[in-house]
Amino acid sequence: MWKISTRPPTRLVAFSLLLRSHVPIQSPKPILVSIDFWPSPTQTRTPTQPLPSAPTLFSSLRYCSNNVNGNSDTNNGENGEFVRRIVDILQEPGSSMSLVKHKLESCGVAASSELVVEVLSRVRNHWEAAFTFFLWAAKQPGYAHSLRAYHSMISILGKMRKFDTAWALIDEMRGGRTGTSLVTPHTLSIMIRRYCAVHDVGKAINTFYAHKQFKFGVGIEEFQNLLSALCRYKNVQDAEQLLFCNRNVFPFDTKSFNIILNGWCNVIGSMREAERFWREMSNRGIQRDVVSYSSIISCYSKVTNLNKVLKLFNQMKEMEIAPDRKVYNAVVHALAKASFVKEALNLMKAMEGKGIAPDSVTYNSLIKPLSRARKINEAKEVFDEMLQRGLSPTIRTYHAFFRILKSGEEVFMLLEKMKETGCHPDKDTYIMLIRRFCRWRQLDNVFKLWSEMSENGVGPDRSSYIVLIHGLFLNGKLEEAYKYYIEMKEKQFLPEPKTEDMLQAWISGKETADVRMIDLKDNQSDHGQSSKKTLVTSKNVDLGRDFRQQPETRKLQEREAFHSGNSV
Repeated sequence: MWKISTRPPTRLVAFSLLLRSHVPIQSPKPILVSIDFWPSPTQTRTPTQPLPSAPTLFSSLRYCSNNVNGNSDTNNGENGEFVRRIVDILQEPGSSMSLVKHKLESCGVAASSELVVEVLSRVRNHWEAAFTFFLWAAKQPGYAHSLRAYHSMISILGKMRKFDTAWALIDEMRGGRTGTSLVTPHTLSIMIRRYCAVHDVGKAINTFYAHKQFKFGVGIEEFQNLLSALCRYKNVQDAEQLLFCNRNVFPFDTKSFNIILNGWCNVIGSMREAERFWREMSNRGIQRDVVSYSSIISCYSKVTNLNKVLKLFNQMKEMEIAPDRKVYNAVVHALAKASFVKEALNLMKAMEGKGIAPDSVTYNSLIKPLSRARKINEAKEVFDEMLQRGLSPTIRTYHAFFRILKSGEEVFMLLEKMKETGCHPDKDTYIMLIRRFCRWRQLDNVFKLWSEMSENGVGPDRSSYIVLIHGLFLNGKLEEAYKYYIEMKEKQFLPEPKTEDMLQAWISGKETADVRMIDLKDNQSDHGQSSKKTLVTSKNVDLGRDFRQQPETRKLQEREAFHSGNSV
């Protein structure tokens, strides 16, 4: 039997039994260009010595396995030039919507379905600009909005809680009495998801029942889509109640229960609720399948409960339920987090023996915990093997590597390499890096990334503003934080209560300082002629200092993290 000498053997009994017929995997010889980002095993490095520079990282890559930026080929050629021209008009600072409308009418660009969809994608976080453009395009000769354009605009309006305007567009899509309706079940699904995102469960359910008004069929699939939307945006308790209340209309089945289980396991991340619902499935006679096990194993994996992970993994074998790739990935991740890298690699070999090839997510499941544990050499070996298999790094791969960088220069070098390989930074990338630069007090780099977000059409959105405002506030840049706070509210993003409290406290302190300054000046005026000696004394005191222009001189308690967006 395979034995682990450095850990209690009871932790890996089930895993040892499963893999007793497998030998440790041998790393094949590299077939791609060597990567020298990490030091070799024989190279010594002091704890204070910075990591090697990043230019050679991913030097052998040519593409990324996913392009999350959402930009299509319309970025190139004549159409790409038209897109940039329109976006520049829409994003011009300080322009009113009436001025934007006037510039659009004189821009000389002809509307097309591809152009409209691309522009809406670029300005999706600025609903007024997007809607002004959408209305302008509708009036252009020879153009009519496509279903995709309508759906894009409805999604933007719903995200900004402009539900009445979104419903007006849906009414327009119906085409009146004689026109052909463009409304589809997917149209209603967009509205349901947007209501779920703002936790308006009642209106989400009402929209679900609107299927009948549009003469769409309503079955178990549509009901499960509603449950999925509710759970995706953390309305899991409501989804569970809806499931039980509608058992006579939509009979229980494994898939419906799996949706709720996954919500507790991987959206809310509540181990207690996940275990409760896991027992509920058994009590109600709901048969568990591979998706059920995937959810619960993933939950235990995230909290590094390796014993539970391996127990359930072995239980699947006893129940003759074949693990799928998601199950294997979760177990690999749990093993790597618990420092069983060798065992994780052997499990990957076992996957292949079952005809399931590891994918990029599998390797990310190893790379991420290794990076967090600062095990640089091990991360390099896993990454090399990933390349050797012809797999390309994803956004999540790059995020793991960003966490081990220590300087702004390294961050921007890796960011450039990321773009060169076709992996465009997404919102989470920018939020992670902005938060990090705020902690490093490198505000020039913060603003550089902020400008880049807009140029690349990925923001800023509500989460981005919250992270930026908190970062500026904690760096003592109160005037700048307040400026972006006002800009955030002008775009009708709702600030967090914590953000409101911080800035209101600062504004109150600022107003108090203003009042004291006025009182002090009045006292000087009243006593200015009292004596020459007094006048000389007052000159030695810097009473003319304008504290309103230097609010950052006020002392602030530095905090370790900003509690918004995705954590680093």
